[in-house]
Amino acid sequence: MPRRTKEADSLGMQEQSVSNWAEFNQKLAEIRERKDLAESGLLFRGEPGSEFALTTTLERFRPAGTTFAEYYRLIAKIKPQIESLLRSHWDLPPMSDVEQWLDSDEQFRSAICSGKIPGYAYMAYLRHHGFPSPLLDWTRSPHVASYFAFSKSLGGKVSIYVYAETKKKQTQPDHHPSVFRIGPYVSTDQRHFLQQSEYTLCLQYEDEWRFAEYRTAFAPGAKQGFLWKFSLPETERLRILKMFDEYNLNAFSLFNSPESLMETLALRESFHVSVKT
Repeated sequence: MPRRTKEADSLGMQEQSVSNWAEFNQKLAEIRERKDLAESGLLFRGEPGSEFALTTTLERFRPAGTTFAEYYRLIAKIKPQIESLLRSHWDLPPMSDVEQWLDSDEQFRSAICSGKIPGYAYMAYLRHHGFPSPLLDWTRSPHVASYFAFSKSLGGKVSIYVYAETKKKQTQPDHHPSVFRIGPYVSTDQRHFLQQSEYTLCLQYEDEWRFAEYRTAFAPGAKQGFLWKFSLPETERLRILKMFDEYNLNAFSLFNSPESLMETLALRESFHVSVKT
């Protein structure tokens, strides 16, 4: 079992550079041996550049501090248009019920920790189809996360985040961001299941519940859980993607769309070109 360090004890984010895919897997094996991780298991997220931080698509769309109630009103407003065009339907609780739910701190925390947030299925669908979302999407598969990192790599290094809850996770006081893990059990878009998705929400209570930044939630001493960021060289990209494709892990198996089929076929052709050159 790896030696505990002061950095690990702080429960802040730990950054490490590894030289290749084999070394990353060795580090991952060491993490899995730890005895202080919760039984909920590890979550993974791949980023195409080492400079990419943990940020949600909502953070890039609206300023920090958006309230849960504001976001709920927004997605409820656009729901009729989406349902009309896609011939789908989602049941959303009325805003009055949501506001009552948000007013009770105990009820809120209990519901969100059990994955029973209002509109969860609808929110997951929106996240997978590009609408700005407070859900930060993760996968239970390190290979899926690595595929997303290497398939969209920008040159230089890619990053793979690994998150684990601690057995002794502490509830944060008001005004301090809390990270809530939202489980996989929801009936929603097929991509949720193809990609082995789970999500986290980062929230803090000020005058009401607001979405917060992950960089503050995972500051040293925050006790949100363990977060590792591994940076890998992009030079192994084609070899790793070819290996994944042999196991049927590619854009088409993860998205199941005509566009993803074209992306998969194009990538396979690049394998042949790389061999010839």
